Parts: sequence; structure tokens; C-alpha cells
Amino acid sequence: MTSFKDCNIDEALISRLAALHITEPTAVQQRVIPLVAAGKNLLFQSETGTGKTFAYLLPLIQKIQAEEQDDKRGAVKLLIASPTLELASQIRNQVQQVSDLRCVLCIGGSPISRQIEQLKEKPLIVIGGPARLLELIHLKKLKADKVSCLVLDEADRLLSPELRDATEGLMERLPRRVQIIGNSATVSSYTRSILQKARDGLAQGESSEEDAIELVTLPPEDILRKHITHWAIFAERRDKIDRLRAFINAVQPEKLIVFTARSDQIDNIVSKLRWRKLNCAGLSAKMDKKIRKASIDSFRNGKVPVLVTTDLASRGLDIPGITHVVQLDLPESTDFFIHRAGRTARAGQTGFNCVIGDAVEMQRYASLEKKLKLKVYPKELYGGRLVDPVQEED
Repeated sequence: MTSFKDCNIDEALISRLAALHITEPTAVQQRVIPLVAAGKNLLFQSETGTGKTFAYLLPLIQKIQAEEQDDKRGAVKLLIASPTLELASQIRNQVQQVSDLRCVLCIGGSPISRQIEQLKEKPLIVIGGPARLLELIHLKKLKADKVSCLVLDEADRLLSPELRDATEGLMERLPRRVQIIGNSATVSSYTRSILQKARDGLAQGESSEEDAIELVTLPPEDILRKHITHWAIFAERRDKIDRLRAFINAVQPEKLIVFTARSDQIDNIVSKLRWRKLNCAGLSAKMDKKIRKASIDSFRNGKVPVLVTTDLASRGLDIPGITHVVQLDLPESTDFFIHRAGRTARAGQTGFNCVIGDAVEMQRYASLEKKLKLKVYPKELYGGRLVDPVQEED
């Protein structure tokens, strides 16, 4: 299949996609769209930046639009669970880009009273965190009896220990024959087994072949190796922010996202960069929702070229034009490294991923280089430029 028409997507949706300059389905979309349209329970894995969201949204939106012509009651048909506000907002924006279906965002930390009022407008699609969606169902403000599909976007994160109870609780409140769709750039055997057990629980001891969750794994496009150039810059912990400042001045990135594992360091990093007259914004889960939205919006539209964040933004966030990623620490999880680096080189573009680390992190980075079969280039900052290290003569 080489076109959306070959995937049985109707002309109206194809036109909306064309307005977004999306004219051909990606590999994951070619594989997943027919399976979702056929009502399969599905867990699919594909690298970052390959179009996973539209892979499930397009056939589901088309199905809801067809059903809506016959059913004007406006019951919720699709629930999409997301681990973060930013990803949930992004998914809603993509729904609105290709359809006029009523869609509501329900996220914890925002006034639940406002969300209850929005649910009275009879949306067909509800997107949010699993805990808030479950809370609204318990309060009988979100009626789930007509839900035909639940999507777990970033399924491995939603089924991690800290979110698993809420996600499984949400699944338990859904109809027996609800279609389950999960996706992520990284899918572990743990995630697959937990999701299948939760799906079997809906069957109440009457599991059949229809309840089996099909695993679809797309062959790697080697984006991490072929489209991203990896750099390593040594810095003692106390010097990392100064090294970051020098890196920004040397490289002059169009759009740079900086990752740190410590949310309590974000304000410190931002304030020091701003003191040096570098325009940047911070983003963390502890920030007020309005501030978080303002930070993302200003970064997305290019008013702020540098965004400093935790791994909150490494999951699924799709912001066009990110040219550089800097990791101010090396995460313990290989998956987190992949998700972070994957914020650049999206949709066929190229990008740069740089780790600024101390001696211990550089050793771990060397091990990761072998494990992921990367080529990491050591770099130094000298005379205001990013240069190769000087080779010492014997």
C-alpha cells in the first residue's frame, strides 16, 4: 500500500491530511490502519517519529464518523489514555486537525468541574490521564457503557508500576467487547503480558481468540543510527550548565530540547541560561498547567528556541523542527535514552543528540554505544566553537 486511499481512508480525511502536507502513509500506518479498522486488539511498536498517532486515529475517526450518521445520541465512543498532559494535548490537536468530532481533554491537576461541564456537551472522544478518566467514571460524569475502543498511547509508561493501577482500573470499567489498542516506541514483554491479562479480565473467564492482543513490531528504520548524529562532551557535574551555555552559543541550534533527570534543577538551569541572555523556557510536572502550556506553545511556535525539561517531554511529544537534543545526564534506562534522542530527526529529518556527562556517565555512554550500535563522536568546546578533541602525540 502506497497511499491512504489504498488503506481505505476516505477522501474527506485524505484532504485534511493533505492540508497538513501528509500525502503518503508511513510504514507503521500501512501496517496498523487495516488492523485497527478490522477491530483487532493490538499492541504495536514503532520508532519515534514514525506516525503512530495517526496510525490509530485515522481508522477510529472514520469509524466514529460513519456511526455518528446513524446515532445522534453523542455517547462517548473512544477513550485515549495518555501519561502526560503534553502528549494528551498533542493527541487532541491531531484529532482536531483531521476531524470536527467533539473531543474533550480530561487531565488531573486541572479543575474537574470544568471537565464535567465539557462532558455535558456529549463528546465522542475523550482524552486524558487514566486516573482522571477513572475518577470521572466513578463520579458517573463520564459514561463508558458505549465506549467501543480504548487506546493506551505510550502503553509501556501507562502500565509501569506508578500508573498501572489506574490504567487497569480504567479497563475494568469498560464494556466486555471494547477494542484495546496500545502503542509505544519500546514495548517490553512485561507490558505485553500485563495488557493481555487486563484484557482477559474483561472477558470474565470467557476469553476467546477475539480477546488475544496481536503484537505488531515494525522493523527498525535505524533512525537512531542513520538520522541522528551522537556527540559526547565531558563535564564535571558542577560545570554542566556552563558547558551547556557554551554549547548553545557555539552551535546556535534552531530548536533545542535539554533533558535533566532532576525536576528541581530546571529552574536553576533556566535562570542561569537567561542570566547569560539565552532565551529559554522550563517544563516539569510540578509546574502549573498554564505555565506548562505556555512553555510548550512558545517552544513549538519558535518564540523560545530552548526548552529545558525532565523525561516528561521524552514520551511521544512531537514538536516539528527540533534540531538538537542535549542530555545533561545519562538516564539509567536505555528506553529513556531512546525516547529522549527521538525528539529530533522526526518525519524523515536529521538531528543531533549530545550527552554532557561526567567520567562515570561517559563510561556508561561508551557501553550504550556498543549496545545500541551507535557511533558517538567526542567533542570539545574551544574558542567558542564545537571541535574534535586534540589528539595527543606519542
